[in-house]
Amino acid sequence: MPTTIREDLAKRSILLTDEVYARALQSAPEATLELIEYLIEAALIDKALGCRIWSDRIGYAYVDPIATLIRAEALACVPREIACKATIVPLYAIDGVLTVAMPDPHNQALISRLAAITGRSISPVFCLAAEVREAIDLYYSSEKSVKELIDQLEQTQAARLSQLEPEELSEWTESESIIGLCDALILLAIKERASDIHIEPGELKTLVRLRIDGRLQAVLKMHRALYVPLKSRIKILCNMNIAETRLPQDGRFSVPLGESQINFRVSAIPTIHGEKIVLRLLALTGKKDFKSLEQMLMPQSILQPWQRIIQSPNGMIFVTGPTGSGKSTTLYASLHEINSEAINICTIEDPVETKMAGVVQSQVNESIGLSFASLLRSLLRQDPDVMLVGEIRDLETAKIATEAALTGHLVFSTLHTNNAIQAIVRLVELGIEPYMVSPSILAVLAQRLTARICDNCKVAYTPAAEVLSDYFYDAQAVEPPLFYHGAGCACCRQTGYYGRVALHELVLVTSELRKLIAQSGSDAQLTEAAMKAGYRPLCYDGLRKVLLGLTTMDELRTQAFFN
Repeated sequence: MPTTIREDLAKRSILLTDEVYARALQSAPEATLELIEYLIEAALIDKALGCRIWSDRIGYAYVDPIATLIRAEALACVPREIACKATIVPLYAIDGVLTVAMPDPHNQALISRLAAITGRSISPVFCLAAEVREAIDLYYSSEKSVKELIDQLEQTQAARLSQLEPEELSEWTESESIIGLCDALILLAIKERASDIHIEPGELKTLVRLRIDGRLQAVLKMHRALYVPLKSRIKILCNMNIAETRLPQDGRFSVPLGESQINFRVSAIPTIHGEKIVLRLLALTGKKDFKSLEQMLMPQSILQPWQRIIQSPNGMIFVTGPTGSGKSTTLYASLHEINSEAINICTIEDPVETKMAGVVQSQVNESIGLSFASLLRSLLRQDPDVMLVGEIRDLETAKIATEAALTGHLVFSTLHTNNAIQAIVRLVELGIEPYMVSPSILAVLAQRLTARICDNCKVAYTPAAEVLSDYFYDAQAVEPPLFYHGAGCACCRQTGYYGRVALHELVLVTSELRKLIAQSGSDAQLTEAAMKAGYRPLCYDGLRKVLLGLTTMDELRTQAFFN
């Protein structure tokens, strides 16, 4: 084994000068984890490399607790106070063995104490102390812990805050207690997989709701006195004007999480009781793994033609659906599938949600006049083969994108429509001549997200005969199938749902459809022609996923797929 960390780095072609390494040794002793941590924090080496070197030295596997799916039953084995004091985080328990991440897996005294506390055998793995602290803050956060923090602030600070003048309140936005409350709300939302945080001021109380699996759920209430500094803290993070409360404002900020960041888009609007704040949680930046098209549970009748059509040399391909329906995820997966060194792929996004290696990504900035249309016009001079236009919002962008598709480029984009057929009509409504839409458009994929049944409390049942006859032909002629629903458990917050699953419909533009588009055909005519080519509405995929036990009939009715 090399005697110094520097020699280990040299074996991996990382060369540090005598001066740099000597300065590092002044901060931490040779051949210690502290030295590795110093090199990582000083950005002299990559964290993954540093952890791999130390892992090889001590003979224990390295596990990043932020990137690992930590099980609730493992967390329940070790109280937060003990995890903090011991600088450990439990990961998962299998066959009575609890895997625990810690900076010093050789600490047999600590491992013995943990075994006595948990009543389980302990399997230690290595991670950094900073990663342990981040994981504890994230995974041990709960409604109860945030409520306790709010109760403590209400008892000690609410009376004082309610008597302060506005200019004095602004000083509280930088106080440790308000920063802690803001961080606790954000971590709770991340842990609960929320897509949005709603902070709604009332006359006496402020309500906090989270949108989880598409449903808004009330989680917290706090004294109105805490709302003002909390609101100001969020506005400061977004570089909003904290003195302006009469006009709507928008902003963005990011929160580091492990090696990635979570981006937030924030909106503030005035209401009769103060400004309502909504935070939208966007995708992780720096995330290197992409959900593949096969992982999206598309039916083969849609997946196979979609995989074929995205290989086309030119034309326009749309993914449609309401806000938050997973359009970006599908587009990223599609680009990831065709990405290669032989293809120049360029994107225009608002914002760039996920970084993709080998793809040139640009971000819209309306504040300086950098719009979709102006970026798209410039992008055409970059010799692109494939372009992703995040959204077609206006006639100018639609025209440039259509012309690009007609002149040898493959263009992906999104539209906000209820189904795939309406996307074709929407282009004409924007002002594109039907004779240009007809030859340029290749396919439209429409999708929605519906709540997925919680696997932890899934229960089978036989549906009533009238339910089957409402949605299936010849229901009396076959044995009733099993449907499923979630009974409700702690894992799914008693809702019966955990996560979401996408429903899809695909329109392939045939020669018959092109003729109808050129003739400004109606929705009904376009739908009839599309069905001849295999098009089936979203409800078909919805019923398929009910039969597969992925979602429920109640969810499909809520989504109004049968209207």
